[in-house]
Amino acid sequence: MKKYLTCIICPMGCSLEIAGEQKEDLFEVSSVTGNNCRRGEEYAKKELTFPTRTLTTTIAVTGSSLKLVPVKTAGEIPKDMLLKAMEVIRRAKCKAPVKCGDVLLYDLLGTGVKVVACADAPAL
Repeated sequence: MKKYLTCIICPMGCSLEIAGEQKEDLFEVSSVTGNNCRRGEEYAKKELTFPTRTLTTTIAVTGSSLKLVPVKTAGEIPKDMLLKAMEVIRRAKCKAPVKCGDVLLYDLLGTGVKVVACADAPAL
């Protein structure tokens, strides 16, 4: 069985062809072609066995001229948890001042991943 992906690790966007076998809920990768670097092979294997993403969004901030502060997960979370993570983050609020790098949420959905600020939100 063959699957096709476009690698998203770098701007090259290599077209990957992945050969393997579907065994119940798991796709066993036997070979990856079309990648121009080793990262493409690693991406393909991970994407077909346990896909994860870094989540970027915003959190509401009070006590600042800014209404939202940009945030991202400090690590990757399972792709199938993205919508639940967005629900949690949408309900979250933080109080100014916020500094870039401040941890605003700990252990997002039990993943152990923190949500950190990506910009400053000074207090009024």
